[in-house]
Amino acid sequence: MSELSVPTKKKLVVVSGRAHPQLATEVAAQLKTHVSGTDLRTFANGEIYARYDDSVRGADVFVVQSHTAPINEWVMETLIMVDALKRASAKRITVVAPFYPYARQDKKGRGREPISARLIADLFKTAGADRIMSVDLHAAQIQGFFDGPVDHLFAMPVLLEHFRAQLDPATLTVVSPDMGRVRVADIWSEKLGAPLAIIHKRRDPKVHNQVTVHEIVGEVEGRVCLLVDDMIDTGRTIVKAAEALVANGAIGVVVAATHAVFSDPACEILQSEFISEVVVTDTLPVPVEKRFGKLTILPIAPLLASAIHEVFEEGSVTSMFDGAA
Repeated sequence: MSELSVPTKKKLVVVSGRAHPQLATEVAAQLKTHVSGTDLRTFANGEIYARYDDSVRGADVFVVQSHTAPINEWVMETLIMVDALKRASAKRITVVAPFYPYARQDKKGRGREPISARLIADLFKTAGADRIMSVDLHAAQIQGFFDGPVDHLFAMPVLLEHFRAQLDPATLTVVSPDMGRVRVADIWSEKLGAPLAIIHKRRDPKVHNQVTVHEIVGEVEGRVCLLVDDMIDTGRTIVKAAEALVANGAIGVVVAATHAVFSDPACEILQSEFISEVVVTDTLPVPVEKRFGKLTILPIAPLLASAIHEVFEEGSVTSMFDGAA
């Protein structure tokens, strides 16, 4: 009885949702491939349809989708795309969600609240995702919500490269906008060789996007302050922090954030006299009408492409970040 030997060849496929197709195109270009064609439609009643133009059987597929507004529509589209891939016999399905949806709902702050970040992980798994890749999760614990590998990428190398060329460590102070970001800000402080300051703030759990700044721990007088956060939503928190820093003697405030959510009226608020520059990445699309003079947008595609390459080649994603986590 003769044995049939069939050589296997790995096949990488990049597909894109409709939320941020430019990002997927840039990622694919970095990987020296193209975005595979997908027929995506929304019917008159709001239902979403997905079908892939080419065979994905046995392929290692990366679904690139940025969860911007309307976030629920893009979450549903991702789930439907993953389900279609599973039923088309893709070998492995990775959801590349640069901005993880519902990440701020990562724990119960009060009774009778959901943990929606866990729900999203369960939905991805149920749809058929084998792996999740995301950038700067709001809370590291979200990695444990998904029953499978989670590649938690850090935008810090992308942002650091920009600030090393722009800011003088001798007059710089890295500032954490709240206690939750201290660990990340501390790494920034070490990498830039600048001291660390922390803003103590209090949030009313019953009022969303409202913050009261209480006090600043650390030396900011006569220094340029670099405020480091994972996302900017309405911008009120960041502007309050910048105002407090200037009131305490800071000579300039620069803001660095990974995710430009920019819910209205963020673009107007961020043009505050207390902020010199806002630097973000393009994990989320920033339309022309939401861009302003003080805004700098850095490309995240090279980082995502490097991570996808490592995953596809069974390499090490961790090695990309020099041990910073």
